[in-house]
Amino acid sequence: MLKVENINVYYGAIHAIKGVSFEVNDGEIVTLIGANGAGKSTTLQTISGLLHSPTGSITFQGENIASVPAPKLVSKGLAQVPEGRRIFLNMTVEENLEMGAYTRPSSEVEPHLARVYDLFPRMKERRRQVAGTLSGGEQQMLAMGRALMSDPKLIMLDEPSMGLAPILVEQIFDIIKELHKVGTTILLVEQNAQMALSVADRGYVLETGKIVSSGTGSELLNDESVKKAYLGG
Repeated sequence: MLKVENINVYYGAIHAIKGVSFEVNDGEIVTLIGANGAGKSTTLQTISGLLHSPTGSITFQGENIASVPAPKLVSKGLAQVPEGRRIFLNMTVEENLEMGAYTRPSSEVEPHLARVYDLFPRMKERRRQVAGTLSGGEQQMLAMGRALMSDPKLIMLDEPSMGLAPILVEQIFDIIKELHKVGTTILLVEQNAQMALSVADRGYVLETGKIVSSGTGSELLNDESVKKAYLGG
């Protein structure tokens, strides 16, 4: 579904992403793990058109999207839940969700809302509540629900567990597993390597802008170098 080949990203003189290549197959959960500053979020932002690579290609469902403007990618089936959630704090939960469906025909809004409320019952309870008054976990659920409103073929999650209490992290990862179960393809960037690899079909380890290791989630969980660096082993 997604193939990233030899992308490089620069912030001025800083070479942030160095020849990164990986792929995500239909129906998979693939995770990118690594320390702060490894280039995980930069990689997602490049895929979603917010940053540009002067080299390589990014192919989504057979189309090179490297030069497609970010707003057009949503209608092609690519959605991102950004780090820090970025919800509309002064709008209600339901208004936030409706914004996620701006690329869809109006006839699809209600069915998509029903699907999101089924996945996130808390959002249905809070649908008239102003989003800025939600807890951190609820805001994360809202950001994920908003992305799902566009009916994406691939959803990219950037640090969904950041800043959440352990019990809420468990809830978010239960939702990720539920999305996977119903056929959603997921590219997950996550600093909590233990949780990410436990749900992932495959994973890639990023260090200082380069992929240094890859394998199935289970293989990486049992890799001694990964254990030592990211799992406290």
